[in-house]
Amino acid sequence: MRLDIPPIIPYAVGAMLVVFGALRVKYLGAPRSPRVAEDDTASSTETAPIRGKEQRRHIRMGGVWILLGLFLLVSTYVQTHRR
Repeated sequence: MRLDIPPIIPYAVGAMLVVFGALRVKYLGAPRSPRVAEDDTASSTETAPIRGKEQRRHIRMGGVWILLGLFLLVSTYVQTHRR
């Protein structure tokens, strides 16, 4: 079965996957500053940002989104130029 869809649709979906994957890595994968109780502000003024499980998961899944988007863009380009 052959399904003819306009190539703009896979291009748009692939571009959205790449853009939103990059945004996910940049904003959701950023290290968070640790929460400090208001009583302990004098003792720990300099704290290093912490990257937890959630941030690492966002980085991995953002990378997967970027790779899927790039694959969709490249495969659509190859299919449209093969004809």
